[in-house]
Amino acid sequence: MREHRREVARLCRIAVDRSRWQLAFAFVVSAWALAWVVGQPFGAPDPLDVLPARWAGLSTGWLDAASAWAAGRTGFLAVAAGLLWAMTRPGGQVTAPLGWLAVMAAAEDVGYVAVRWALLTLLAFLAVMGLASLTGRRAFVVDRVAVIPGDVARAGATAVALSAVVPLLAPGLLLARLVGPYLTRPPRPAPAPIVRPRSPERPPPAEGVDPVPAQRAGAGFSWSGRSGRK
Repeated sequence: MREHRREVARLCRIAVDRSRWQLAFAFVVSAWALAWVVGQPFGAPDPLDVLPARWAGLSTGWLDAASAWAAGRTGFLAVAAGLLWAMTRPGGQVTAPLGWLAVMAAAEDVGYVAVRWALLTLLAFLAVMGLASLTGRRAFVVDRVAVIPGDVARAGATAVALSAVVPLLAPGLLLARLVGPYLTRPPRPAPAPIVRPRSPERPPPAEGVDPVPAQRAGAGFSWSGRSGRK
C-alpha cells in the first residue's frame, strides 16, 4: 500500500511539473474536458455545448457553425487522440491535453464514443509494443536499441496515468491552491555541502638540488642578450 501511495504521489508531482504556459494550457483543457465528461449523464452534451458562451448569453452563432462543420469530418481524430496519449511521457506532457482536444473534436462528429475509440487505439498500440518487446527479453542494451517488456509496461502505465489525469488537473490545482496555506510541511533537509578536492601540494625539492637553475643560469645576462658585466 505504501508503494502505491508513493507511486501516486510521484505521478501527481510529474503531472504538474510543466512550464508555466503548458500548465495554463492544460488547466483550460482540463476544465473543458471535465465539464464535458461530467455532463454526459445530464443530456450528453457535445463539447461545444458546455462552453460558457452557451449559458452566458453571448453570441453562439460561431459555435453552431463549428458544430455543423465538424459533423461527418472529425471522427478520425479519435484515433489521433489515442496516439497522442501514447506519446505522453514525463518530459513531454503536452500531448495529453492535445489528445483530449482531439477527442472532443471527434466527439462533435460521433459523440462520446470517441473516448472509447481513443482508448482502444491507445491499448492497441501498447499491445503491439508489448508483443514487439517479447523479442527483447534477453537483449543486452550495449550497442543497439532494444524493446524490453519492463520498460514498455512502465512507459505505457505512465502514458495512461498522465493522460487520464488531465480532466482532474484543474480541480486538483484549485484544491491545492485553496488548502495550501493551511498545511504544515516538514522542514526541507539541508543541502549537502560541496566538498572540493584539495590541490596536490608540490613536493619539497631534494637536498643539494638547485630549485631554479634557469634563473641562476640567466642571472648574468640582460634582455638584450648581452653580458651584464660593466
